[in-house]
Amino acid sequence: MTNVVVIGSQWGDEGKGKIVDWLSERADIVVRFQGGHNAGHTLVIDGTSYKLSLLPSGVVRPGKMAVIGNGVVVDPHALIAEIDKLEKQGVKISPENLRIADNATLILSLHRELDGIREDAASNSNSGVKIGTTRRGIGPAYEDKVGRRAIRIMDLADLDTLPGKVERLLTHHNALRRGLGESEVTHEAIMQELTSVAERVLPYRETVWLMLDKERRRGARILFEGAQGSLLDIDHGTYPFVTSSNTVAGQAAAGSGMGPGSLGYVLGITKAYTTRVGEGPFPTELNDEIGQFLGERGHEFGTVTGRKRRCGWFDAALVRQSVATNGITGIALTKLDVLDGLDELKICVGYRLDGKEIDHLPASQGQQARVEPVYITLEGWKESTVGARSWADLPAQAIKYVRQVEELIGAPVALLSTSPERDDTILVTDPFED
Repeated sequence: MTNVVVIGSQWGDEGKGKIVDWLSERADIVVRFQGGHNAGHTLVIDGTSYKLSLLPSGVVRPGKMAVIGNGVVVDPHALIAEIDKLEKQGVKISPENLRIADNATLILSLHRELDGIREDAASNSNSGVKIGTTRRGIGPAYEDKVGRRAIRIMDLADLDTLPGKVERLLTHHNALRRGLGESEVTHEAIMQELTSVAERVLPYRETVWLMLDKERRRGARILFEGAQGSLLDIDHGTYPFVTSSNTVAGQAAAGSGMGPGSLGYVLGITKAYTTRVGEGPFPTELNDEIGQFLGERGHEFGTVTGRKRRCGWFDAALVRQSVATNGITGIALTKLDVLDGLDELKICVGYRLDGKEIDHLPASQGQQARVEPVYITLEGWKESTVGARSWADLPAQAIKYVRQVEELIGAPVALLSTSPERDDTILVTDPFED
């Protein structure tokens, strides 16, 4: 039985929500394995839109188990708010269909505050690096996790040891806040914050690694859902303009407690052009009428923040890197319909750096800023691809574009999405196929 890992192959916002929802009907369990509520999915089901940022996409599907793994950092207030919002839309959420790893790290108010303080300081300083974070405390929470001072889900149930852990946490944070010229956080305030959410959060706690191992052994189909995209990976992305976790497929194992051998098909969600939210290098960015066209046609605004996305031509060199670092088996190509009507299309096949051509984006921040894209040009198509559900529905030039993408990135198209509606999908290979 094949399990499936779904990851973004670009800078996120590739349309993972629709694809994960489409695959969730074939899965028994959907697992979120990294990130926090700084990324979002929009699902459109029977004309109703569901906006998710922390909960796994499978939670909106009856009969599916949604799991938040240990690799996720959980803001309990955001979790409760998202559950309440979905329940108002008629989605029933209970410990019967949602489980959260008891060893998952919590995001607290002091993490959110620190995130904003740092970003503001970077904006007002010539020497600071503005990352363009969502200010939701993701990075500071991961720092505490690595620093072995984090408060975890399980700690909410242990009121004997919790005060000491809070004291250890504040020893670090208050020293940091004093250095930044900020007021200290009191022990009482954090204890109040934690005890106020414990009753709502604790019923969902689970020894997730053990549960998933049992489910795997009985033959359950497991879908692993990543957030953001591979190019935002803390190690393999465009550092320092990245997120604070590993977003590559290998994290599905570490972030859920399952062994690497339990992972199966790796599906890379890939937009037919390129977008990015926030700061950082973007070699194929278009600051012209075509970039504006892509943004408007593609409705390129962040699900969580509403921030306008930067748009550009498809970068095959970057996606080729993602194919290698993730071990991508096949891709789901999304938003092909956004390219309808353009006279010509360009695809980046490599870069020119200091007069020399290279086939990958270098890790150096300085070199990333200096690369120039090397393009090939393809003829566009005038016919509409919106809602196409078979290859026969696609214009010849659109098919040629897809085949060129496959050849350049070194991975086949497994699914092709032609609108936000889940049924407007051309299935080439079922990732869950035995």
